Amino acid sequence: MRIPQKRSLGSRNTLIGLILLLVFAALPSVASDLKSTTNKYLLCVDIKSKYVTHPSSKSCPKTSKELLINTQAAQGPIGLTGAAGLNGKDGFDGKTLWNGITDPLDSWGAPGDIFINTATKYLFGPKTLENTWPNGFSIVGPAGSQGIQGIPGLPGANGANGGQGPAGATGSSGATGATGATGATGATGDTGSGGSSAPTVTGANCIGAKCTFKIGDTGPGGGHIFFVDYNDQYAGFNYLEAAPSSCESTRSWTSSGFRITSVSGAAGSSSQAVGRGLDNSNAIVTADSAGTVADSAAKYAQSCRAGSKSDWFLGSLGEMKLIHDNTIGIGGFVASSYWSSSESAGDSAFSFNFLSDNHGSNTKSNTFYVRPVRAF
Repeated sequence: MRIPQKRSLGSRNTLIGLILLLVFAALPSVASDLKSTTNKYLLCVDIKSKYVTHPSSKSCPKTSKELLINTQAAQGPIGLTGAAGLNGKDGFDGKTLWNGITDPLDSWGAPGDIFINTATKYLFGPKTLENTWPNGFSIVGPAGSQGIQGIPGLPGANGANGGQGPAGATGSSGATGATGATGATGATGDTGSGGSSAPTVTGANCIGAKCTFKIGDTGPGGGHIFFVDYNDQYAGFNYLEAAPSSCESTRSWTSSGFRITSVSGAAGSSSQAVGRGLDNSNAIVTADSAGTVADSAAKYAQSCRAGSKSDWFLGSLGEMKLIHDNTIGIGGFVASSYWSSSESAGDSAFSFNFLSDNHGSNTKSNTFYVRPVRAF
């Protein structure tokens, strides 16, 4: 549709009204564009004649002013801030969880509060409306049943031998004793067929000519030396040897009711000492001379003939601990309990556990490992 040609506008208001009339009445397609915030409609107003034209191009001649319809005006000033609203009502007081290392006093907390004694693990509360604490109760559950014992682990690999320690300082010489009186000359003895000296093994850790074995050496009975009396503390022997694994077995100590407490030297703390294993074993076998306990631990130990030796016995508790401490990794010991010859009570005796490295008192009818010992 064409806009009427060259019509003069008498006033600004008349001009604006005419423009709107032209846009909305004469140009329906333009009116639909005015509803959009992005589309703009261009009119040209002649500066002198005030005639309004609709250009065919996107700009007006230089003699006209452009009039854009559907343009957004600049933002107005921000209005005044409204009055502050009324304060809301106070909310209800919350409940508090208290804790301490003593039971709560009535002066502590408010009704509905909870209290935990962190030392005894007792919970108190909620606090009553009378402002007192009710009796507490434990929040720790009962202890669970003991789990089954795990399977013993395999023996570990042998560790490397430690280096030889430095030699100790030589002690000072003692005072020379007085010369004793000359004794009477004894009768001449028979000429022997040639005595045999103690077996010799080349090795370190010996003091003088006396010591020919060291700990860990193979002994005369085919087992391992686990003790050397370097300082002459014990009478009657210089070495203790554990039998080879071929002489190991499992046995009960004796029957549950069998007792040797009445036999001298067979019970008490002295029976646990190093050097008492032979006495203990003899006492057990003597007390059982009637054969009421067939093939007990001590009897089995004395029946060992490893290395053609017949002086084997069941070691004391102290001797079994030395075997564990000084032969770890050698000798083929099992990670389990071994009987000792030391009696702990009328119906129990001591064993030494080679897995946990400790001893315990066990009923004599239990079956544990037996590894014989000999002293020479």
